[in-house]
Amino acid sequence: MLPRYSPETLGFLIADTARLLRAEFDRRTGAAGLGLTPAEARTLSHVARVGPIRQAILAERMGIEAMTLSACLDRLEAQGYVRREADPSDRRAKLVDITEAAGPALDQIFAASIAMRADMTQGLDAGKVEEMRQMLVAIRGRLVAMRPDCGKGSTQGNAQGNAQGSIAQ
Repeated sequence: MLPRYSPETLGFLIADTARLLRAEFDRRTGAAGLGLTPAEARTLSHVARVGPIRQAILAERMGIEAMTLSACLDRLEAQGYVRREADPSDRRAKLVDITEAAGPALDQIFAASIAMRADMTQGLDAGKVEEMRQMLVAIRGRLVAMRPDCGKGSTQGNAQGNAQGSIAQ
C-alpha cells in the first residue's frame, strides 16, 4: 500500500499558497479595469521590481516560457509601458525595463497587491508575519545557493537582492 502524503509539508504549503496568491492577484488586477490582462499586470509588476532585467531571466523568474513572455512584452511595449533594448554586455540579449507611462497602471497594481496582503494577513500577528517573511527570504536564499548555475549570472542577484519578492509579498 502506498504511504499517504501530507498536504501540510512546507514545500507543498508554499507552492499551494503561491498558486492561490497568484489566482487572487489575477482576480484583483483583472477586476481593476487597467486594460491589462492578469499576465500583463504580473509581468509589469515583475519588471518594476527587478528591471532592467534580461528577458530570458525575467521569463525564468516568472516561471513561464520565453515565447509566452515575449508576446506579453510585445503588448506592454505597444501600450508604452515597457521598453526593450539590447544588453550592452551581450547584444543578442534584450533588457526589459518599465517606462514612465507605466506609473499609473503600476500604482493600481501595487494598490491591489497591498490590499490583498492586508486581507490575507488580517487577524495575524504583524511580528509573526514579518518573521515568516524573513524566514522565506532565508529559505529562498538557500535554494538559490543550491542551484548549480548560481554563480553564472542567473537569477541569484535578483532573487536575493529583492527582499520584498514578487507579487506575493
